[in-house]
Amino acid sequence: MHASSLPSGAAPGARSPWHWVPTLYFAQGMPYVVVMTLSVIMYKNLEISNTDIALYTSWLYLPWVIKPLWSPLVEMLGTKRLWVVTLQFAVGAALAMVALTLPMERAFQMSLAVLWLMAFASASHDIAADGFYLLALEKHEQAAFVGVRSTFYRVANIGGQGGLVWLAGELHDRGDSWVLAWQGVMAVLAGAFLLLAAYHLWRLPRPAVDAPLPRDQRDPGTFFRIFAAFFRKPGLAVTLGFLLLYRFPEAQLLKLATPFLLDPLDKGGLALTNKQVGLAYGTVGLIALTLGGLLGGWIISRVGLKKALWPLVLAMHLPNVVFLVMAYAHPGSLTVISAALAVEQFGYGLGFTAYLMYMVLVAEGAHKTAHYAICTGFMALGMMLPGMWSGWLQDHLGYPHFFAWVLIATVPSLAMTALIRIPENFGRKESTA
Repeated sequence: MHASSLPSGAAPGARSPWHWVPTLYFAQGMPYVVVMTLSVIMYKNLEISNTDIALYTSWLYLPWVIKPLWSPLVEMLGTKRLWVVTLQFAVGAALAMVALTLPMERAFQMSLAVLWLMAFASASHDIAADGFYLLALEKHEQAAFVGVRSTFYRVANIGGQGGLVWLAGELHDRGDSWVLAWQGVMAVLAGAFLLLAAYHLWRLPRPAVDAPLPRDQRDPGTFFRIFAAFFRKPGLAVTLGFLLLYRFPEAQLLKLATPFLLDPLDKGGLALTNKQVGLAYGTVGLIALTLGGLLGGWIISRVGLKKALWPLVLAMHLPNVVFLVMAYAHPGSLTVISAALAVEQFGYGLGFTAYLMYMVLVAEGAHKTAHYAICTGFMALGMMLPGMWSGWLQDHLGYPHFFAWVLIATVPSLAMTALIRIPENFGRKESTA
């Protein structure tokens, strides 16, 4: 990294973003995938109904929805670096606690309670990590690395939905009960996360601009002024509509994708095993998603978000048709299923980079840490509410009609995309940078 490209406030010789951006966003993605995806598969293995799984795990989105309520505290108190490291240790401890609850008499309720606490720690970590990213990198670096951060966030998904789902299936195949299998998985996760926290304690840079507010500014008035500044942004109604509805189809599809793959044929599913899901969806699909994220970030850095927006949006929504085709055709070939999932995930990876860069645009200003957190809170609300009813809807419609509805649900997302305004060349790396 050349001194001319150092972030504001960084010293010459500062660590390259490659030393910490990948691991930081891997650490951000892992607890989220545990709470929102691994828990779905775990409860499915423990024979909880689709309706209960979708309803109760969707409630786990709530900490990400309401995290803007305490995001100004992260901006006011302590450094973002300190928040990141402390919360990573807390998440590691929570993962160990999940493992301890699984053999208990009320395992479903107890594990949900711990996952709820872990979700609060993870949501708070997101605030600090995103704020650190915005402070430690220049604007063109943020655009160039938006694909990298999205990619390694998805690498966490590969490790979770791929390797860890496969591990649970392997332990079960060797004779362990599902409870013991998932205890082993959570124990592995806890150890890995504590190692990540130790690495970041050593390796995260210390940008000069990463500083708490002066003590004379830490008052309730400052807290509310930070909030008020966000809600005075121009075009706020369109912004909120876009944040809430861009992922409206995905919010419903995500909750039922793995149950669809795992359910037997007589229930309309594809009757895959945990190991097959780990390979097809959690590995092949997420590698494709990772490549899509990298390509999306590169495209935005080359042509800017405005020119890239519509191609990326269409790439995100159109491939959802593969689930509808599979629901009718019930392909018996794991290769065919893996290829279909790869197409869908590659498109999603492309489209999600546009969403991330739009949130960077909205957060621009003096309080970008808190304002970016507010954006992600609305993003989480847009995922939480549709996810809550998706299990009930699928139970009543069946998988083919449910996936047809997901395609219809792209209309609000496309409508809001048509309304947003992007500055010319925003996100593009200028030749003078």
